[in-house]
Amino acid sequence: MILMQLGIFKDYWGDFSENAWSVHVHYLTGTIWYFYLIIQPYFVTHGQINKHRTNGIIGMFLAGGVCLTALSMMNRDMVNAQRALESPDSFGPFQPWFFYGVAAVEIVMITAFGYAVIKSIILRKEMENHAWWLISTVFIIMMPALSRGIQNTYVAMYQNDWPHIDIMLPIYFSQMLTLGILLLGAWKYHKIQHPGTYLAIGVNLFIFLIEPLGRSETLQLFLQSVIR
Repeated sequence: MILMQLGIFKDYWGDFSENAWSVHVHYLTGTIWYFYLIIQPYFVTHGQINKHRTNGIIGMFLAGGVCLTALSMMNRDMVNAQRALESPDSFGPFQPWFFYGVAAVEIVMITAFGYAVIKSIILRKEMENHAWWLISTVFIIMMPALSRGIQNTYVAMYQNDWPHIDIMLPIYFSQMLTLGILLLGAWKYHKIQHPGTYLAIGVNLFIFLIEPLGRSETLQLFLQSVIR
């Protein structure tokens, strides 16, 4: 949660009043989701089962909010892609393909997040499985916040080289960081071979394909027709 908040801090709070309503709702639901994943294990391991179950129902409502608000924000990627095409000087290294690539991987992240939540509901009576499926959602949706923060820092460090900046390098770094934390946690809790771990690894590896996916004209046309 700390990494997520640090990553999104400047991008969200820096232009707080200019953010769209969907951005605010998505930020709040995502933050509360992380908070629930912290307090829920406490309740269940300290004999407060009823409180855990009640909050679990509310948590599933929040999970739906995370998914739906993420979907509602995807039009912003299309708008940014169009603006980057019309005003390339303003966007510098952030060419249209970047925003199409981000939209493509976000679809996969949202789908995987929803699948992990549903699996946790199905396996709610198996505590270890239930818990790890929910924990896997942390790593499935970490990229947008963490990568944005690292990318902003990287761009600021090499501001003098604008627009000749490799915008993908900080994303690759953030993905390696996410995978490292995921594998460390999975190793600590003996969940390396858990399906939730495999799913989270797969999603984070898929994110490495942002550039080739974003440059695909077929994918660009598909995203334009579906999201717009």
